[in-house]
Amino acid sequence: MSAQRGRDLLLKLDADQTGSFVTVAGLRARRIALSAGTVDITTADSPGRWRELLEAASTRTASLSGSGLFKDAASDAQARQLFFDGSIRPWQAVIPDFGTLEGLFQITALEYAGRHDGEVSFELALESAGELTFTAI
Repeated sequence: MSAQRGRDLLLKLDADQTGSFVTVAGLRARRIALSAGTVDITTADSPGRWRELLEAASTRTASLSGSGLFKDAASDAQARQLFFDGSIRPWQAVIPDFGTLEGLFQITALEYAGRHDGEVSFELALESAGELTFTAI
């Protein structure tokens, strides 16, 4: 995979849950973390007393965080309302030349910052709230 422009990573929201995703923001910096807990099934009889794990039994989670600029005032207001309501909605993270991560997420953190001589930026954190899909490009 060759290098891609970070500015091309987009965050999209389906606020009405109709299957129609609208770009909310372009992310200047971002982090996507996929994780799976483990289920330890080690016993006194485990070979060499090494830990054993139960295959495919873990809870999987995804965290998405980023900072950037909202597309417009409506996008900002929409994200802010979802945060205050604690709503869970379908989101997409479009990763250029890689694919799209899609599923239900909840906004768990929303921060605003700005310099006196610059624009207002935001930081946003999303946590998965259901099954996710990944579609490769």
